[in-house]
Amino acid sequence: MASKPGILTDWPWTPLGSFKYIILGPWVMETIYSIMVKDPQEWDLTNFTVIPFMLWRMLHNQLWISFSRYRTAKGTNRIVDKGIEFDQVDREKNWDDQILFNGILFFLANKYVPGASHLPLWRTDGVIITMLLHVGPVEFLYYWFHRALHHHYLYSRYHSHHHSSIVTEPITSAVIHPFAEHIVYFALFAIPMLTVVLTGTGSIIAIAGYITYIDLMNNMGHCNFELIPNWVFSIFPPLKYLMYTPSFHSLHHTQFRTNYSLFMPFYDYIYDTMDKSSDILYENSLKRKEETPNVVHLTHLTTPESIYHLRLGFASLASKPYSSAWYLWLLWPVTLWSMVLTRIYRRTLVVERNRFHQLRLQTWAIPKYGIQYRLKWQKESVNNMIEEAVLEAEEKGASVLSLGLMNQGEELNRYGEVYVKKHPQLKVKLVDGSSLAVAVLLNSIPKGTTQVLLRGHLTKVAFAVAFALCQKGIQVTILREDEYEKLDKSLGTKSEGKLVTSKSYSSCKVWFVGDDLTEEEQRKANKGTLFIPFSQLPPKKLRKDCFYHTTPAMQTPTALENVDSCENWLPRRVMSVWRIAGILHALEGWEEHECGYTMSNIDKVWEACLKHGFQPLKVPTQSKS
Repeated sequence: MASKPGILTDWPWTPLGSFKYIILGPWVMETIYSIMVKDPQEWDLTNFTVIPFMLWRMLHNQLWISFSRYRTAKGTNRIVDKGIEFDQVDREKNWDDQILFNGILFFLANKYVPGASHLPLWRTDGVIITMLLHVGPVEFLYYWFHRALHHHYLYSRYHSHHHSSIVTEPITSAVIHPFAEHIVYFALFAIPMLTVVLTGTGSIIAIAGYITYIDLMNNMGHCNFELIPNWVFSIFPPLKYLMYTPSFHSLHHTQFRTNYSLFMPFYDYIYDTMDKSSDILYENSLKRKEETPNVVHLTHLTTPESIYHLRLGFASLASKPYSSAWYLWLLWPVTLWSMVLTRIYRRTLVVERNRFHQLRLQTWAIPKYGIQYRLKWQKESVNNMIEEAVLEAEEKGASVLSLGLMNQGEELNRYGEVYVKKHPQLKVKLVDGSSLAVAVLLNSIPKGTTQVLLRGHLTKVAFAVAFALCQKGIQVTILREDEYEKLDKSLGTKSEGKLVTSKSYSSCKVWFVGDDLTEEEQRKANKGTLFIPFSQLPPKKLRKDCFYHTTPAMQTPTALENVDSCENWLPRRVMSVWRIAGILHALEGWEEHECGYTMSNIDKVWEACLKHGFQPLKVPTQSKS
């Protein structure tokens, strides 16, 4: 929002929220009616292409968003190092508003502007006229309108909203403008389109191609990495006056009073408003190599739809905790295609970068789904990909690699130990985060708790939690006989007599639960029971009269930069302990691996965690047993 919002700042359909597309209903119904009633020879192809063209523009924009986020996460040719935070994502979430606005205007023009209906597919003279009018009046008028927007009166009421995004993304170009600005922009871009329509030289490709060109240049100019190679300007030097670069426009967002041009910088040269450092920043950005991480967190896809919740997917979904959305089913062709691509592309993806003090952090995702980790015939393939990621992190000079989600497991890789045994000279330290998970779980128990129930697939964390609870004098109740026998055999006399087996569900109000918790067992829990997961994946929330803690996680300190997406189902700025453990390992300079069946000192890890600003989450209830 601008510092002093002027009139027509908000979009008219803002109150409709997610239902804003309902305003297209009358035109869509009219189009369907004409298809059903009119003779095919009377169909207006121009009218029929409006909705498909809107969908194309959305796809085009989304491809740029994903590509830009992938490239900036890797760091190659990155222009501005400063990160993006949640406030910018929230500000830019309605990037499709201008596409909706343009769609309405195209429908209206098709109906009321003479010559705007039944356009031919192609006319060469119309394409040439469109190009000339853009180079001439559109670029000239935009330049002076843009300079006027930087006058303090208009800037404070309108344009400051756009400049609140100093680090730009492709969607910054599309949405971070008040509604009033978009009216003027469309009026400018309508000059070539109306001219060719009114002169009878218009065509569908001329108009669609022109709007696509505008989207292409807007997205490219805001993508925060330099992608125009030097040889392009070497072959045709005058091109520097006819096409801007991402670094050229980035200076406008960091310096504010330079580089006003739309897409063609020659007016900045003419009126001496070109930033003197434009060429230097361009050259330096091209020379910038891929960023070398200090810490790598290795995760994976959870479900086919989780691709949309990655930072590389839909920004608005990635900025919220993972939850299923009905409308994602409409994208099943895209989902299916993404599954095919993950099968073909067998390498990890860099999906996120962060910075914490001097540490450079990256999150890599293995293109495998959660269900594949449970299939025995996929075990070798998954392990090979994890091993390749470990060796790649080693090659890049990372000091720590933490294993997230199901990339660690006793049956899969003995909690990462197989990689250390196979490569004993590894310099990168493998961390499974078990010790910090145990520390967080122990500090999640409500004060005064004397008895807990432990149920679920017994993991390294489960054994350690049971041992620690017994040592603290808290009774650990086990429901299943086989699980009790395993724990009793492992703990022996160290359980201090606090490990018991029981078929009763009524005595415990605090449950530590793992992957094998059944729905029937959940339903038998007492009202007000607190479920605390010790597993990587959360249990399904069946009981509204009970409380569910998150999977082991902590609140991140404000010093952690470039946090603009949620980690799976966790709230904003909350990080899983498996990811935090890798960061702590690097901060403290610990030289040992934390994988296999070894555990770090729980108290030492907990103290280090608090020392570096990570905070425990609030327990959902204060129920006591």
